[in-house]
Amino acid sequence: MNNEIYVGSDHAGYAFKVSLLEQLKKHFPNFIWADLGCHSEESCDYPEFAAKVADAVVKQSARGILICGSGIGVAIAANKVPGIRAATIWDAKSASLSKEHNNTNIIAMGARLITLDTALAAVTSWLNTEFAGGRHQKRIDLITSLEKKYGAS
Repeated sequence: MNNEIYVGSDHAGYAFKVSLLEQLKKHFPNFIWADLGCHSEESCDYPEFAAKVADAVVKQSARGILICGSGIGVAIAANKVPGIRAATIWDAKSASLSKEHNNTNIIAMGARLITLDTALAAVTSWLNTEFAGGRHQKRIDLITSLEKKYGAS
């Protein structure tokens, strides 16, 4: 895993994303933070930006953060891309468990549901958590086999 983090949002998550990125760049200057859009509060379609982030994460063996109103739509869209394990998180505990047990490469957040402080704590927890492997690797392998069998749909 490299030190690139791709970030994306829809219009509902735009202002939250801008504020969160500002904080993340201060707290984690050793990471390369790439904002893949959207770039305004003008109405847009979240699957477009979820796909951009997911594609970059897979191609670059990187990580990603997605933000929309609830965090749910962007996670669903991102999970359509083979190789993505995206989880909607709500706090530091859900973020760390998503990494420890599911080896997530994208976390999704709801700008209408959590505070900026909670988001910063969640990202920090996620970045500082290692995948536990062991019995969890077997489950990741099963997910990967489902992806191969059915596609990422």
